Amino acid sequence: MNKKKRIGFLCLIGGLLLGLGIGLSLYRRSTGNVGSNQSGKAGTETEEKSDTEEDTEEAAQKKERVIVENTDYASIDNTLYSWWFKRNDNHERSGCQDDFDIAEYQAYYTVPVSEKRMYFTFDCGYENGFTPDILDTLKKEEVPAAFFVTQTFIRDNIELVKRMKEEGHLVCNHTVTHPSMPGKSVEEQQQELLTCEQYMKEATGYEMDLFFRPPKGEYSKRTLQMAKDLGYTTIFWSMAYLDYDVNNQPSSSHVVEHFQKYYHPGAIPLMHNVSVANRDALGQVIRNLKKEGYSFGTLYELQNEK
Repeated sequence: MNKKKRIGFLCLIGGLLLGLGIGLSLYRRSTGNVGSNQSGKAGTETEEKSDTEEDTEEAAQKKERVIVENTDYASIDNTLYSWWFKRNDNHERSGCQDDFDIAEYQAYYTVPVSEKRMYFTFDCGYENGFTPDILDTLKKEEVPAAFFVTQTFIRDNIELVKRMKEEGHLVCNHTVTHPSMPGKSVEEQQQELLTCEQYMKEATGYEMDLFFRPPKGEYSKRTLQMAKDLGYTTIFWSMAYLDYDVNNQPSSSHVVEHFQKYYHPGAIPLMHNVSVANRDALGQVIRNLKKEGYSFGTLYELQNEK
């Protein structure tokens, strides 16, 4: 090959390589593949796949929201009940109020499973400095939880609420003003739920998970029907202890011992995020339950049990 031909050939090869390089660059930009991680896999691409899988799994758990209109609420009993349950130290399901079957109104106090599985829930009316540590412990132990938040809590703790969602927890409805719901008109009760969930979306960008915990544990058949008609599942509890009074806190060892004595399959413990005892005991509680063979689920599993 003479000198002119060699030069022409090299120019051709150079042009092809340049074009190939530009094409790969454009491809990487369009697909989001910005490099490889330590294992040699494309880092962003792997993360996107993981996010997609998580979204698909979560979507599979959720059912389409159905809102029922034109219910004759005047015909539904509005007698006020205060939630109570009876502890069982044989690690069997707690007893509860039996005036009527709350499940008829899409309300539950345990998840009806037989395996060793627990469902942590926290009520969040305001922040007392302990929620970040609680989230740290849940993340370290890889345990999901449901946080029942008021509008005030969302307003004052937007980044915390975002963190809850980003780390795989449920953020659920505890109303706007934390009232005794049966004392409100149906329209006022509806606004307590709808305004709180709308504010959640506007303030954080995240949809509220459609689970409702009645403030003070006070409810009526009418209240439960109202929540069900809005597409909510009402959640009570099968384990609880005095932890909401910040000036009268149990010891962390009391919390640990309480869980050791009363855990049971399908348990829904009620805890408050303002409790220093809960903050200090949570890690040990989780580790003890794991030793007993327990795993931890989310309230969306209720939809698969119906």
